[in-house]
Amino acid sequence: PEGYDPDNHLYGMGIEIDKCIGCNRCAIACKAENNVPPEPHYFRTWVERYTVLQSGESLVECISLGENSPRAQVPDDRDVLRTFFVPKLCNQCANPPCVQVCPVGATFATRDGVVLVDSERCIGCRYCIQACPYGARYLDYRTRTADKCTFCYHRITKGLMPACVEVCPTQARIFGDLRSKASRLVRFQRMNKIAALKPGLNTEPKVTYAQLDGEVR
Repeated sequence: PEGYDPDNHLYGMGIEIDKCIGCNRCAIACKAENNVPPEPHYFRTWVERYTVLQSGESLVECISLGENSPRAQVPDDRDVLRTFFVPKLCNQCANPPCVQVCPVGATFATRDGVVLVDSERCIGCRYCIQACPYGARYLDYRTRTADKCTFCYHRITKGLMPACVEVCPTQARIFGDLRSKASRLVRFQRMNKIAALKPGLNTEPKVTYAQLDGEVR
């Protein structure tokens, strides 16, 4: 957009797991906003339900699959220690493996920290899909090109929130500018013990979580 300077921004997202109620509005809003294929197994963002048993075993179910989701088989409610929800999406890595493996430069990182796909250059080789350690990419069968979460780049460059953040009824998702000390995201990171998914991979995700359990990491 006119007047927008990407060098002045560095976008990220925080997720407060204790606030997520598993309503799935984020995934539904994302599909509508970004023209994601309607089939239930295509997502730019999704929600997983973790069930921790007394034995220590963890069961995981993608509730965004709806009625087609294979439900986690819990023997008895008395065996359940706790249940919680974890939203997932592209982690917008500072060291993105998907960018490194793209043979035609179709996947690239913007100066404001968002990883995007140039659909006109993408040849549908799926290398980036295989390289993503977070399972955040898919091949759009309609265009035969890779697709993923963009933080709703067309919205945030106009000063709007990503669709998933805007519709969250509990404000479990916090979006903001990491270069602004007044950003709600910066305050979120300062006030909480935060962690990233799969930190040992050195991808340096710009999506971070509060109250992230070992079962998830």
